[in-house]
Amino acid sequence: MTTYQDRSNHSALLMARSGFVGALSENYETRISRIERLGIHLFRVANCLVSFGNLSARFDRGENSVIALEALFCDSQSFPDEIRVICDTRLDSEFVPHRMVSGDPNIRFFATHPIVDSARNIVGSLNLIDYQPHEFDDEHRLLLADLAVMVERELILSAMQQTQLELIKQNRNLKRESLIDPILGTWNKPAIIRSLRIEMERCGKAGKPISLLFASLDQIAAIRDFHGIATSDMVLVNIVSRIRSCIRPFDALGRFGSDIFLMVLPGASHLVATAVAERIRLSIMSHPDTIDEKSIDLTISAGIISTDIFPDAEPEALIAYAEKALLSARNAGNNRVVQAMPEQPDITI
Repeated sequence: MTTYQDRSNHSALLMARSGFVGALSENYETRISRIERLGIHLFRVANCLVSFGNLSARFDRGENSVIALEALFCDSQSFPDEIRVICDTRLDSEFVPHRMVSGDPNIRFFATHPIVDSARNIVGSLNLIDYQPHEFDDEHRLLLADLAVMVERELILSAMQQTQLELIKQNRNLKRESLIDPILGTWNKPAIIRSLRIEMERCGKAGKPISLLFASLDQIAAIRDFHGIATSDMVLVNIVSRIRSCIRPFDALGRFGSDIFLMVLPGASHLVATAVAERIRLSIMSHPDTIDEKSIDLTISAGIISTDIFPDAEPEALIAYAEKALLSARNAGNNRVVQAMPEQPDITI
């Protein structure tokens, strides 16, 4: 049975193959310019300009003086309610006095068609300009109307694109929020485990080791019991900041349990991981926290496991070994780092 996800993936593939995704990525002005070039060749006029008001802002008067004047001429005209064609401006009483008709650049032909939005509101105009009179029959009028419809569809496509981009941004934010611990700002448990699996596969292909570091604040239970959850959370926020200063930007830090942090260190051997853990331990020891205006000394215990020592371990096994190493550090009196080794009595492989 074909699922919705299958149909969605198939549709995305068709869109990519058809170039639809590429069309969406094009700049809106680029797509409008394409229609303008088509209008020039279709009607054999000097210029075709799409205006949504203040058309002059599109052009540099110094570099493109003629185009700038044409844009000014279009700006001087209000958006039409319907198609309007002036085959020879010098024979039209309204246009004869216009300074760009009687003087430079001496515009002789002008045709304009309204552009409407999805609510049928007039939002712009499609304009043809030339410097000699033109005959403009019913077929030309239909072609101009068709060209205006193309512009209107670009408006709709642009609006859809903007909506799509907003939805993508919202979905990314929602997805990220679902992976972040709301209090500490670290990855949550599912996210850090996912990161571990990804990095293990990546390091395995590259032939590099990977290390896990489990850490917990030795005093957190006492702080929570005496000062409450809010205070203990604030202490953990400070701990996270100190941990981040000791690891690399691409190392992953997550809240594995209420009081336990898991760090994934791609490319790190057991020696590197031990050095990182010691750096974290010393950083926390050297920065006492203040609770109720009293300074409190803080320490952590940490357990480490590395694939250069356990090369065949699966992610679940690595986590279990690291947890046991952390437990060993706690049982040994806290404020220490323990490296998981195969010869340890409580670790079998």
